[in-house]
Amino acid sequence: MSEDGVSNGDTVKVNYTGSFENGEVFDSSIEEKAKGSENYNPQRKYEPMPVKVGTGQLIKGFEKALLGMKIGEEKEVTIPPEEAYGNVDPNRVQTVPMNAFEEAKISPEVGLVLNTEGGIGKITKVNSDDVEIDFNSPMAGKTLVFNIKVEEITQGDLDAEGDSCGDSNSGCSCSCGR
Repeated sequence: MSEDGVSNGDTVKVNYTGSFENGEVFDSSIEEKAKGSENYNPQRKYEPMPVKVGTGQLIKGFEKALLGMKIGEEKEVTIPPEEAYGNVDPNRVQTVPMNAFEEAKISPEVGLVLNTEGGIGKITKVNSDDVEIDFNSPMAGKTLVFNIKVEEITQGDLDAEGDSCGDSNSGCSCSCGR
C-alpha cells in the first residue's frame, strides 16, 4: 500500500452506491441504500466490495476514481459512458428472421432476454417477419454517479471469496457486463 493512497496492484475493499443522474440507485454494497431500489435483493450479502486495482475488474471511471484515495476517504464521481459501459452501438442491434425463433421453439416478446452465441441480448421489437435484438449492455450510453468509500487497502490478491462481482440479479460494478 502506498502512502499516497490506492495505487495499481493494491487490493481494496470499497463501499459504493451507484445511481443514474436522476438519483435512481441501480446498485449498492450498502443494504440500506439498496433497499430503496427496484434491484434490492434480500438474499444478497451487502458488504464492502473487494477488488484488485489495475486488473480491469472495474469500469475505467470507477477504477480511476479509486486511485489516490485513502482509507476512510469518501467521494462522489460522475462517470461518462465512455469510461463506464460505452455508448450505445447501433451495430450491436441485430434483426433476426422470425422463422429462426419458430425453429428454436421460442416465442419472442419485447423485453425477453436471450443468451446467444453472440452474447446476451434483449428483444426490443417483434413483428410478423423478424425480431430485433439489442446486444448493447443495459448500462450503455448512461452516465453513472458513484458514491465511493475506501474501507481497507492491502497488497496482494483477493481472498477466495472476494471476486468483486455482484450476483446477476443485482448487477455489479465490475466490467463483466452483468
